[in-house]
Amino acid sequence: MYKRFMLQLFLCNLLFCTGWFCVKGIQADRLASTPAFQVNLTENCVQPVADKSYGALRKVSSGQRVVDYEILERKDQYGLSEEDYEILLKIVQAEAGNEDEKGKMLVAGVVLNRVKSSRFPGTVKDVVFQNHDGVYQFSPIANKTYYSANVSEETRAAVDRVLGGEDVSQGALYFAARKYADAEKMRWFDRALVRLFEYGGHEFFTTR
Repeated sequence: MYKRFMLQLFLCNLLFCTGWFCVKGIQADRLASTPAFQVNLTENCVQPVADKSYGALRKVSSGQRVVDYEILERKDQYGLSEEDYEILLKIVQAEAGNEDEKGKMLVAGVVLNRVKSSRFPGTVKDVVFQNHDGVYQFSPIANKTYYSANVSEETRAAVDRVLGGEDVSQGALYFAARKYADAEKMRWFDRALVRLFEYGGHEFFTTR
């Protein structure tokens, strides 16, 4: 009688332990199958970073814990406002949308060179929309094509490279497409400025 009671108790304990290990095994499998870095958009895990990140993700969530990461943060050595950044993207698209990435970087470089120069206004917006004696400095503003420009990912990448410190402009402050430019205007370019180089249909100049 006593032996049978002990045998029943042993079997009960064995069944309990087996069930407990099965439950833990299921939980472990579920945890292991959770994506290691799953962005959580529903629990306030996505936050904007500093002003010049333009919406980069600050935090990434895993299945077990929230990890504080700064990823995809855009480097901007010029400290542009959001408005100036968007204007720079659009003028580059309007001026060089059909050119390769370097051609786009050159146009962005000219705009930013003007911002840094004492000869021109001090913001991207004021440079792009500058009107001197009734003449706009950039033809897409004059002919309104700026307003319908749809910024491509290649344009965005080119502008971001320039903002990150890549300068291929050689200090250029002017550019013109001789093929399409007014002849009198090009004569002024040739007479008053120093021609630096030509790339992608544009000639680039600086002051004497």
